[in-house]
Amino acid sequence: MATHTNNLSETYIESDDSTAQHIQRFPESFLKIILLGFSLIGIPLIVALIDSAMTIDRLANQSRDTVYQATQTTRGNRILIDEILVMERSVKQTFILRDLSLLENYFHAHSRFVSTAKDLIERSLHVKQRLFLENILSLENEVFLQVENTREITENLRSLTNDFSSLIELTKDSSVMGNELIDQEVDKMLDMASQARTDVEIQLLALIPFVILLALAFSILLTRPIRRIDEAIYNMGQGEFSKPICIEGPQNLKHIGNRLDWMRQRLLKSEEQKSQFLRHVSHELKTPLTAIREGADLLAEGVTGKLTAKQQLIANILHSSSLQLQKRIEDLLQFSAIHANKTTLVKRQASLKKILNEVIQNQNLTILRKRLRINQNCPNLIFECDVEKIQIILDNLLSNAVKFSPPNGQIDLIVANENGKIILDVSDAGIGVHETDKEKIFEPFYQGQFIPDSHVQGTGLGLSIAREFALAHGGNVALIQQKDLGAHFRLTLPISDNERIL
Repeated sequence: MATHTNNLSETYIESDDSTAQHIQRFPESFLKIILLGFSLIGIPLIVALIDSAMTIDRLANQSRDTVYQATQTTRGNRILIDEILVMERSVKQTFILRDLSLLENYFHAHSRFVSTAKDLIERSLHVKQRLFLENILSLENEVFLQVENTREITENLRSLTNDFSSLIELTKDSSVMGNELIDQEVDKMLDMASQARTDVEIQLLALIPFVILLALAFSILLTRPIRRIDEAIYNMGQGEFSKPICIEGPQNLKHIGNRLDWMRQRLLKSEEQKSQFLRHVSHELKTPLTAIREGADLLAEGVTGKLTAKQQLIANILHSSSLQLQKRIEDLLQFSAIHANKTTLVKRQASLKKILNEVIQNQNLTILRKRLRINQNCPNLIFECDVEKIQIILDNLLSNAVKFSPPNGQIDLIVANENGKIILDVSDAGIGVHETDKEKIFEPFYQGQFIPDSHVQGTGLGLSIAREFALAHGGNVALIQQKDLGAHFRLTLPISDNERIL
């Protein structure tokens, strides 16, 4: 046992070494490949979201600055106009009242004007607006110099009112210019917002197929080894152990594949041992069984002397039992050959009616003993088949019907040619197939749960062998639902165009 374990370990090591380059193409674990997939899909989305957030933030800041600038520009221009009016009024009062001390209000208004104008110049949105404000500030400074140098009230002081009117008009023009520049900034923002929306749409349109392709790629990468594992498990469930299991993918899935292949090898070896055991046991039983049957035949023929009625009965029982035992051994051998994939077909042209008559003749004694009626309707159909395998199919179906038919019952054997297929229906008037047995009667070694005590227990291989041989011919054996008592089995076999009905 230790040696076997070491061999298995060496096998795993060799397998791992031979496929190291394949493993390197995949992440080490299923979890890592999932995380890698989420990363590759998530990173572009995160980048797109960050870019969109930065664009939105930039637009928000610019919008805030523009709104603030518009507010300050409007407020500043209004202050300039108010201060100009204050200066104008102060100059007029000074001229009318002939009091130079009234210019004090002018100087205060001038200071506020200059401060506001400089602030507007610093906040200007455009060079053109800045130059315009500087020009207003320069003109106001010229007026200020004249007022500052005034030492007496003259007509020159009165003429300054015209300069104030010009300053007001220029300030109003500056306000209009500021509003136009703000409108231009708003238009730029709208263009930026539209461009940002277009960029986001382009990014999304580019990301959607990219994400879909990545998702498909990772889905294939993940599902392919899982699908192969599922296929391997299904094949083993169907008894297919000859095909090696090789799983390429993440290391943990590959490890599962190696374990499955180890299980396959163990099952294959177990199946071979079982088949070998059946062959050996069957072969060892056939030799003494042949001697018993021949001895019983000699006794029945009276070779050793005339037998009494009781002795003759015992000889007949020995003969019948030996035939039944031989049938069981042949079933085991056939079953072993089927599951060892040694079922080969040797086809030739044959008459279905002739094969069916031979099968009926072989079971004629049992049929006569139970006084059964055989309702046979079979045209002389010539087709290509393995005659021995077809005989076994028909023999198993007929023997099953004979076994479960009541005395004086009837068995129907109806053959038809439908849609290029041979349809053979075998029906009896027995107890039928119980509901609990319908799904299992074709399983090897399965015995029905409701078998009368008078019936001899079989191997449970007859129907299984019949179906396997039918499948080998490209046909099938199925149980047909019966409304009345009795069982109804249907054999379906393909028929080619060159085969005919005589």
